[in-house]
Amino acid sequence: MVDTPSLDDDLDISAPEDSLPPLGLDDLPELMREACSRAGWTRLMPVQAHSLPYLLAGRDMMIQSRTGSGKTGAYLLPLLDRLDPDLKKPQALILAPTRELAGQVEREASVLFEGAGLSVTAVYGGVGYGRQLEELHRGAQVVVGTPGRVLDHLLRRTLSLDDLRALVFDEADRMLSIGFYPDMKEIQRYLPRRPLLAALFSATYPPHVLNLAGEFLRDPQMLSLSQGQVHVAATQHLFCECRPMDKDRTLVRLLETENPASAIIFCNTKANVHYVTGVLQGFGYNADELSADLAQNKREEVLARLRAGQVRLLVATDVAARGIDIPDLSHVILYEPPEDRESYIHRAGRTGRAGAVGTVVSLVDIMEKLELTRIARYYKIELLPLPAPTNEDVARVVGQRVTALLEARKRACTGLQLERARRFLSLAAELGSGRDEEQALLLALLLDAEYQQSLGASPLPGPVASRRAAPDTRDARVPRDGEGRKRKRRSRRNDRDERGMEADEASRSAAPDPRSADAAAEAGTAAPQSGEGTGGERRNRRRRSRRGTVESDAERAASVASAEVPESAPAASVERPQGGGAEDGEAAPGKRRRRRSSRKRTEGAEAEAAGSETSALVEITADDIPVPEDRVRPGDADWR
Repeated sequence: MVDTPSLDDDLDISAPEDSLPPLGLDDLPELMREACSRAGWTRLMPVQAHSLPYLLAGRDMMIQSRTGSGKTGAYLLPLLDRLDPDLKKPQALILAPTRELAGQVEREASVLFEGAGLSVTAVYGGVGYGRQLEELHRGAQVVVGTPGRVLDHLLRRTLSLDDLRALVFDEADRMLSIGFYPDMKEIQRYLPRRPLLAALFSATYPPHVLNLAGEFLRDPQMLSLSQGQVHVAATQHLFCECRPMDKDRTLVRLLETENPASAIIFCNTKANVHYVTGVLQGFGYNADELSADLAQNKREEVLARLRAGQVRLLVATDVAARGIDIPDLSHVILYEPPEDRESYIHRAGRTGRAGAVGTVVSLVDIMEKLELTRIARYYKIELLPLPAPTNEDVARVVGQRVTALLEARKRACTGLQLERARRFLSLAAELGSGRDEEQALLLALLLDAEYQQSLGASPLPGPVASRRAAPDTRDARVPRDGEGRKRKRRSRRNDRDERGMEADEASRSAAPDPRSADAAAEAGTAAPQSGEGTGGERRNRRRRSRRGTVESDAERAASVASAEVPESAPAASVERPQGGGAEDGEAAPGKRRRRRSSRKRTEGAEAEAAGSETSALVEITADDIPVPEDRVRPGDADWR
């Protein structure tokens, strides 16, 4: 990038290497000059004069410009040259972070497009669909909206992007900060595959904004216009002045408005580290602490969770934070100024690494502000003031995020879920009427619970290589109703069998076998009354019988494997070894019942005893058994 002359001496401009000269009002086509005249413009703003040549040439651009610099006109004027007034379908899509900005863009576009035959509509959440559906049905060519509501219309098929020619992202950094990235990725699925004129406007270009540009723009080029502001590949140093007793609440409000992807908060003492961590966790943030009291293994565990994105906020002291290298750390917040100049450089150096942009914010009172100013003067750092956010600022920003979260939840609901939710419409209207503050607080508690669930995850996209795959939950599926009933029936049947076996064993041990008693009398000894006698002998006989059965099964399988089956012999003619059963090789019905009952009662012991004998059965495969020539085995090559 090379520097180009500026129309304003106070403006620092960086343009692409193959830069184009800026345009004046007289250099524009007649249709654009008429539009500027309707808007009352006597000359072009710097961002308009420098960006119009690239956009009119059809280049995809990343343009850095602050709010209020005239960037809205910079991307609206090229649409006059690109859109077809006779085609009553959406041809340009402009995404904005808030409904206020979307409404402002709609009003300005209506003035510029008044005589060009182009109609504009704004779609955003928090209002009904009626007016938006009517204007889309009438054939609005330019659609301005928030990502959530635009996605709603796409899913409802009330908006089609098949004829889209231009795509604009206005204040992209704020859209990502609010949490619109998942919606923007869904919108990308509806974009046409042919090349579009795409432009991305943002006040700052941290890594997540650059990643967004790489996903939506085709070979984008950077045009930066900033008035004395540090921008790409730099660290911004800010200070926020507040009273000492208000630092904790100011920190929370600052995190609400800035919404960093990840941050380290530095304190001077271990006591303050514990206190700040408790405050952040109490407000629902995914925060952890790092101090000298922490064991080495716990320290490594905390750092691993931070690098993996499982912890967004880390509160630490200088000593504990030495050697920490966290990629893509967006913010460093100094809860207290450092005690020496070198510590400030070490703290600030945690962010803005590898050419990425970073932000350092210091919370100071009046006396600490003087010391921070001396540090900045010593290192020639440009220190800029940051007004302390108010409760109204936080309410506005959080309201935008909660609206986006609720709209995303609504899109994921089924028809039955929406029907179930409609039962509470009258109650929600009553609670939200504002007549009773206590009733409104009940609704606010629900909204706060929804918002708290979003504080654990980062709202910003990372590089594709660093994204972690979602855990595979396919094996942990919920059983169907039929499967659940079958499992319950099996469980109850097994319980009955176990209770029956226990009762049977108890009755046998309580009533000794007369035959055993007679035999004992003949031998001159008393019959044993416990399982060591009759019951134990019976179990041993059953084990021996089972072992013999298993051995017979193994011998039978071996004989089948070694026998030669004649071509005409049926499969049933293979002679079975006699295992003490009936004449046909099968056990009598009474014996089968007794055998099944004994197998159930001794299943655990038999499995252990017969483990080695059954291994012979596993080793026999289909290839070991002869098959007639006119038959085909499933393993043969000609099998289908």
